[in-house]
Amino acid sequence: MHDYDNSERLASYADVLAGELPGAWTSFPPEHKDDLAELADRIWDLGLVAASLAEHPLQQAAVLSRPDGARLVVLERHDERDGFLVAAVAPRALPDEAYGAVSEPNGIALVDDPFLGTEQVVGDLLARYEAALAQVRHNALGGIQPSQPDRVVLTWQQDGSVAAAPVGDAAGAVLVAHGFIQDPHTGIYRLGADDTRAQARALRAIGPQLDALGIGTALQHPAARTAPSAVLPPAPAATRTPASRAR
Repeated sequence: MHDYDNSERLASYADVLAGELPGAWTSFPPEHKDDLAELADRIWDLGLVAASLAEHPLQQAAVLSRPDGARLVVLERHDERDGFLVAAVAPRALPDEAYGAVSEPNGIALVDDPFLGTEQVVGDLLARYEAALAQVRHNALGGIQPSQPDRVVLTWQQDGSVAAAPVGDAAGAVLVAHGFIQDPHTGIYRLGADDTRAQARALRAIGPQLDALGIGTALQHPAARTAPSAVLPPAPAATRTPASRAR
C-alpha cells in the first residue's frame, strides 16, 4: 500500500533541496515502476544506501536533476531516525567500462531539516560526485584530463580541437560563451579548430574570466603537438591513483 503522507513529505523535502543546491536543479518523482527499477540500478553507491536497498527495495523516491545530466536521488530511511538518504546516480549515457577504477561517491544520511540537509549534500556528497563524474567522463574519452572545482584543464586533441570537462555550471558557462560546445551525453566541452586564430583568441580570453571566478586554468599538451603561442601555461600531467574499488 502506498504511503501518501510519506510520499508528499519526501517530495517536499526534495523540492527544497533542489531549490537550495548550487546550480539549476529540479526535482521530480519517477513516474512508473520501471523507472524505479532503472533508477535503483543506476544508484552509485556501495555503502549506506546500497545496504538499505538490499533490505528494502525502492518503492518511492525523488530525483534531483541538473541540465548537464547530473542526478541525485532522495529516498526513505528505514530505521528509527528521522530524515532521508541521498545518493548519486550514475549517468546511463556513459559506457560501463568508463566507471572502472572510479570510487563510488557513496550516499549519506540527511537530517530531517532540508536546509541543513542541503549543507550536508554540498559539503560532502556533491563534491565527491562532481569529482567522480569528472573521472568517468575522462575515462569515456581517453586523453582528456579531469578538471577540479578550482581548476579547468584544457586538453589538445589529435584533430586540433580542445576539450575540457569543467566542474560546475559557472566554468561551463565561460567555455560556452567562448565557442565550446558541450556533448550532452558525456558532458565534455569541445572547441573546434576550424579557425585557429579564433581558437587562440578564445583560449586567451578564458583564463582571466575563470580567474575572476577563483578558477585556475591549465593546458594539457599531448606529445608531438605544438600549441598556438601565448595561450595558457602548460600543466603537468595528472597522476591518477587507482581507486580501492570499482563500480
